[in-house]
Amino acid sequence: MKPLVVIAIGGNSLITDPEHMSVVDQYRAAGETASNIAPIVEAGNRVVVTHGNGPQVGFILLRSELTRDVLHQVPLANCVADTQGSIGMQIAQSLQNAFRRLGSERQVVAIVTQVLVDPDDPSFANPVKPIGPFMSEAEARARADNDGWVVAEEANRGWRRVVPSPAPLEILEMPVIRTLVENDTIVVAAGGGGIPVIQKADGSLRPRPAVIDKDAASCLLATELEANVLVFSTDVDKVSLNLGTPEQTDIDRMTRAECRRYLEEGHFATGSMRPKIEAALAFLDAGGEEVIITQPHLLGEAMRGGQGTHIVP
Repeated sequence: MKPLVVIAIGGNSLITDPEHMSVVDQYRAAGETASNIAPIVEAGNRVVVTHGNGPQVGFILLRSELTRDVLHQVPLANCVADTQGSIGMQIAQSLQNAFRRLGSERQVVAIVTQVLVDPDDPSFANPVKPIGPFMSEAEARARADNDGWVVAEEANRGWRRVVPSPAPLEILEMPVIRTLVENDTIVVAAGGGGIPVIQKADGSLRPRPAVIDKDAASCLLATELEANVLVFSTDVDKVSLNLGTPEQTDIDRMTRAECRRYLEEGHFATGSMRPKIEAALAFLDAGGEEVIITQPHLLGEAMRGGQGTHIVP
């Protein structure tokens, strides 16, 4: 059977800078990333793509805030579902176009994906994940009083809503995803970490206002599919030690043990590289063969071993 590669595209990979944030700009960025993924498939790999959605969810929440006097507010779970549909369509269509340019006809599908979380996950009692636009302290406290929001101040920037970030337990659409992958379909799934849902005693599902870490969800997706390789497409060529100092060192290759030691030494910042490193270690601990971290335009070379950081057991 052909090797299976799960490629996680960062949400910021679709928005390259503050001057290029429109839907047209995001299509262009998706097209560039797709042009680097399609040759990986043509080289003889099965591929599943997942993606971030942080900026895009922020846009929806901002629109919701600006129109709250005339329209209903958009629940967070719906924001995630909306972005899974819109970004998934951008990536799927861009991949279809990339395959056609290569003279290949491939089936690509994007799946709106629910992810089961524990209703007693500790994060529900301690929300820390900031979402949405900044507010004044007065507005934040009013939203807390009137809408039940949990709010927190970010130093020198203002106040924001914070929500739980529970651990992903199970991808509910996994049987469908697995069947598609086994039939050589390229699948886009678990966007933005997936839509967080809990299961009630009667078996029914309910969405929860939370944000699942997309790197943890990518690890779960790759692990449940028994993928060979997990790739994080992000905004750096390679993982670095002593980042931003004169002693900065880029890493070409490291073992799982070396990676764990660097993590314990504090080389990887929370909110940037640390979640990817933690997800990489979890994937390798579960039997994965390799994790690659690099930029979108280097994906092809990284898969051939010439670029990026490679983490191996």
